[in-house]
Amino acid sequence: MHYDVIVIGGGPAGLMAAGQAAGNGAHVLLLEKMEKPARKLRITGKGRCNVTNAKPWEAFSAHVFPNARFFKAAFYNFPNTALIDFFAQHGLALAAERGDRVYPASQDAWDVAGTLIQWVQQMGVEIRCRAGVLQLEQAGNRLEAATVKQGDSTVTLTASAFVVATGGLSYPATGSTGDGFRFARDTGHAIVPQRPSLVGVHAAHHHPALCGLTLRNIQLALLIDGSVLGEEFGELLFNETGLEGPVVLRLSRKATDAFLQHKKVALALNLKPALPAPQLRQRLFRELAENRHGTVEAFLRKLMPAQLIPAFADAAGLVPGRQAAELRQAAIDKTVSLLQCWKMPVTGVQGYERAVITAGGVSLDDIDHKTMRSRKVENLFFAGEVIDLDADTGGYNLQIAFSTGYLAGKMAAQYVSQKN
Repeated sequence: MHYDVIVIGGGPAGLMAAGQAAGNGAHVLLLEKMEKPARKLRITGKGRCNVTNAKPWEAFSAHVFPNARFFKAAFYNFPNTALIDFFAQHGLALAAERGDRVYPASQDAWDVAGTLIQWVQQMGVEIRCRAGVLQLEQAGNRLEAATVKQGDSTVTLTASAFVVATGGLSYPATGSTGDGFRFARDTGHAIVPQRPSLVGVHAAHHHPALCGLTLRNIQLALLIDGSVLGEEFGELLFNETGLEGPVVLRLSRKATDAFLQHKKVALALNLKPALPAPQLRQRLFRELAENRHGTVEAFLRKLMPAQLIPAFADAAGLVPGRQAAELRQAAIDKTVSLLQCWKMPVTGVQGYERAVITAGGVSLDDIDHKTMRSRKVENLFFAGEVIDLDADTGGYNLQIAFSTGYLAGKMAAQYVSQKN
């Protein structure tokens, strides 16, 4: 059977593209290689699904990389306000939280996925699951067909236009295995090297007792070759091998790029960002005076969670079981310094299994930003994470998926209409 538009990938970008193409009069087939669409969407945001960020473009764009101007046309075609209205119109209430993050009021990512899939079906899109695309067949500067693996058989499906919305490499168990990068490369597109982004880091001298500890209201600085190239305030989590949590994720893109360039990367933890060093020193002397007959460990308990004490004491050269009264000026100075600048060398980054998003992808130079259409292949459009666009944590990446999917689907349908 021949279709007007074949959309490859059933994530948020692909679902939006398929529904929008159908809404513009196209006969649409959506191909998803997993057993159901929106697998990754169902687990995003720890199952809560931060669907967008409500900031206006001027503030929103500061969180988009590597070129926010490329995304501007897609955003204005389908902005965050339109996305919020879309879900409201289809029966899914949303709620804004701190930092302009927007979640489903139910706090359930499955509701987001269900709403999208139901809408796509209502628009008349044919959805085929367990249908993995093996290759795209090209003739000149046009695509003619997709070779699809369905069960034990292989079929060839033709279309007038194609949308590649296959995602990136993060969370490969959900089906994001980089197929779209291969399709793009095979059809002559440049691919910016991929790397994990919004991801935790491995830290040298990591203390096993720290695993599972969460620190709030701390400040974290990113040091690259000794220079501070970023600072974040908020929540930090220690895992089995290093650090993750919102402050780490927001710094991870720069950290990953620097690490891959073989630069020295470190994170500097400030446990007491609200106190200037002189005031912090006065507080330590006051605590020491009030607890002179106690241990160093009891003294440190006034300053930090108990779980942090063994690692901190090791780094500061303190003996937890000794009497606090034995601490000298040098030890106090070291403690103050470490409380406000505890440097942890980065030895690597976590892999795609833990990365929220993939940086890199189909080069922006090969895509028309006003239409999401390829500059290399006349009837090919791209949407979502397969493109070399990514953003900070906070709902920005899903908005990129929805906006580029909207524009790609709309323009693919218009392309077919014009050709007919």
